[in-house]
Amino acid sequence: MPATVLAPRRHARWRIFIAPALLLVVAIAWSAFWFYAASQVDVVADAWRAQEAKAGRVYDCGKRSVGGFPFRLEVRCDDASVSLISQTAGQTATAVPITARLGQILVVAQVYDPKLVIAEFTAPAAISDRGSTASYMANWSKGRSSVVGLPGVPQRASIVFDDPTLDRVDGATRATLASAKHVELHGRLAEGAPPDRPVIEAVLEIASGQILEQHPLLAVPFEADIHTMVSGLKDLSPRPWPERFRMIQAAGGHLDIVQSRVQQGEVIAVATGTLGLSPSGCLDGELQMTVAGLEKVVPALGIDKVLEQGVPQSTLDRVAPGVKSQDINKLMGALDRAIPGLGNVVRQNATIGVAAGLNALGKEATLEGRKARAFPLRFADGAVYFGPFKVAQIPPLF
Repeated sequence: MPATVLAPRRHARWRIFIAPALLLVVAIAWSAFWFYAASQVDVVADAWRAQEAKAGRVYDCGKRSVGGFPFRLEVRCDDASVSLISQTAGQTATAVPITARLGQILVVAQVYDPKLVIAEFTAPAAISDRGSTASYMANWSKGRSSVVGLPGVPQRASIVFDDPTLDRVDGATRATLASAKHVELHGRLAEGAPPDRPVIEAVLEIASGQILEQHPLLAVPFEADIHTMVSGLKDLSPRPWPERFRMIQAAGGHLDIVQSRVQQGEVIAVATGTLGLSPSGCLDGELQMTVAGLEKVVPALGIDKVLEQGVPQSTLDRVAPGVKSQDINKLMGALDRAIPGLGNVVRQNATIGVAAGLNALGKEATLEGRKARAFPLRFADGAVYFGPFKVAQIPPLF
């Protein structure tokens, strides 16, 4: 019986090329999509810049480049600048703008999630103040931000700086005005608010912050954690800040301090309350405060200086409106004439007396296991009152 020889089965070799061919097609399609998206960066950026310019914020970029292929879009802006026009009370559209210049901004977005944009800022930033001879220099070790919801209305935004400082530069003189170890600001649209009356929820965190040349209380390093809600907005379209604040005032909007905690050494303060805006654009309202270590605040407020020595009338106007400096000096002189040295005794015990008076404010409370006092902090047309004492004056917002 003759042997049967089976012919070898022939395989269709073309099948082994299906997967590489499909991968090649996908790669070509993805590349075409990426380069199309990259070509739209300039269009989107220019439209956004034009929109912001109408609100008085003019952004410019000396050199712009796009990279990040294949999965990201990286927009690099060298010699970046922003000019602020009509962003503060009293600044007109024809005034010299405040301009900030920094070396580079890197903006990154994932191609598959373009609504999330992350940016990194390269320090330092030079700030010129409306033609003033003095300028300012901002510095930081790391600065970044993120925005969710672009190119439409942002739903969420954050900005974070590590080791930020702000210096005033006047010729060869340089002085630090503010500094911190870490600063975070987070904002988002509050859930449940109607689109025509949006509410903004914001959280500010400051670690080892200092603000110099403003108020003695702010010059000592402090930690802050503040949670707020802002209402009274009609929309979130770009507009100058004074105009936005005026809109909030006209709508009866306000700033709710949902929760806040500030610690400065042994002093701890928490506060809640509501602040609005007066017709003149100044803060109005009241915060309910609880403070542990209130006696440490007295020297920083400068209230004891009223009795320790003759002080300028401007200081008295700040800490005790209505009291005249000559009245204080006359009182001390009369005490010394009646009983030599009595005026000096009163001066030396001024801090104790004022502290006792302040402790009489409000009511006893407990804060984080420590004895504390609870009392209101009032804001009246920008003036800040600590009990009967005026401790600060906040300028108008529009």
